[in-house]
Amino acid sequence: MRVAFDSRPGSDPHGVGRYSRCLLQALRDTAEAQGEIIETHRPRHADVFHSPWMDGASVRPRLRALAVQRAARVIAPTKALAADAFAFLGLERERVAVVPEAPDEVMYPRTPAEILYVRERFRLPERYLVWVGCLQHPDPSKQVAKLAATSRQLPLVLVGPARPWAHELPDVTLTGHVCDEHLAAIYSGAHALVIASEDEGFGLPAVEALACGTPVVACEVPALREVLQGRATFVPAGDLRALIEAAQAASRPAPGPPTWTWHDAADATWHVYRQAIAHANEARAAPAIRRRRAAAGAEQALPRTEY
Repeated sequence: MRVAFDSRPGSDPHGVGRYSRCLLQALRDTAEAQGEIIETHRPRHADVFHSPWMDGASVRPRLRALAVQRAARVIAPTKALAADAFAFLGLERERVAVVPEAPDEVMYPRTPAEILYVRERFRLPERYLVWVGCLQHPDPSKQVAKLAATSRQLPLVLVGPARPWAHELPDVTLTGHVCDEHLAAIYSGAHALVIASEDEGFGLPAVEALACGTPVVACEVPALREVLQGRATFVPAGDLRALIEAAQAASRPAPGPPTWTWHDAADATWHVYRQAIAHANEARAAPAIRRRRAAAGAEQALPRTEY
């Protein structure tokens, strides 16, 4: 099996970048018994083309949803997101596979010396709450502005690539984009991770924080509830005062992250590839089968001639 994997989003600072990097490495690690991985967005001479992002569909933006609808298989990280695919894209349930994500191996509790280093480098306070995401464009569903404006005793640190608008947020510390090692240390030093979003597809920062030993407090969202189950404290959606209060009251030790790993995700993804190939083979065989059935039906319908 030859799989063409579009690795272009690997350098993206958003979640799709981490997904692409981690899954691609795990696919390489498991390829010997499964097949061959080719990094390209031009899938010639490949059995399967895997595009890990909507932008990878080689069509105009308005046609990308159609490209997803025509895909042999679609991967979603949670059942909640799969339900959205059924509802908004009209995908058949058998064509959507749920393959969860996982924390990278670099996400583990860091030493006091490593925590002190990132505090000094990014000018972080001794005790703080942390939020992790993208601050390049305002996204009302993330509720970052409301979170920044909510009164609290502990300082709030926002981690992620940021544009000038984010620097106008009141009473917060911005780190900008950080490398994975520094992110793990920032998680490890935080009092708690806060997630104020009204909409999440998986919530990778939450499992990363848990892997670093940091408590997670989040607004109620179906995908987060599915992924975290009893590993996080949930407050009603939109109640940011309750979110801050619960985060400030959080205590260690935090529960461990889900046991699912990127190698588990790779094994599940190889299975999806095999399903996609079988689907394509069935689609190619269908016209010939229909022609044979039509021919057989026509032969039976011919009048019998007696000699």
